[in-house]
Amino acid sequence: QVQLVESGGGSVQAGSSLRLSCAGSGRTFNRNTNTNAWFRQVPGQEREFVAAITWSGGRTYYADSVKGRFTISRDNAENTVYLQMNGLKPEDTAIYYCAAGTATTAIVVRVARSYHSWGQGTQVTVSS
Repeated sequence: QVQLVESGGGSVQAGSSLRLSCAGSGRTFNRNTNTNAWFRQVPGQEREFVAAITWSGGRTYYADSVKGRFTISRDNAENTVYLQMNGLKPEDTAIYYCAAGTATTAIVVRVARSYHSWGQGTQVTVSS
């Protein structure tokens, strides 16, 4: 099993920064995780891809809406993935979810159903 625990959400003003963390654990975490990603979801809408990072090679992928403002990174020793969010906008308001999966290609990592494990989510609220 793989467990993911997010932290770091909060309520901020537009233009502010937040850093989300996702701590991975579980007996099969290392064997079953090639990629970690962040998705976000607004009530009534589908879960939206934000960013992904592969554990081998550290390739990163971003949604166009966050490119240049958000940075995904990882700490291999701590099994932790981070999402640094700068220049936050009201439209970034959502619940942010961490995901773990085995896909590594640019197209598949953007698809929510390709991930086998999810965290409980952390709320990010950006006011104007």
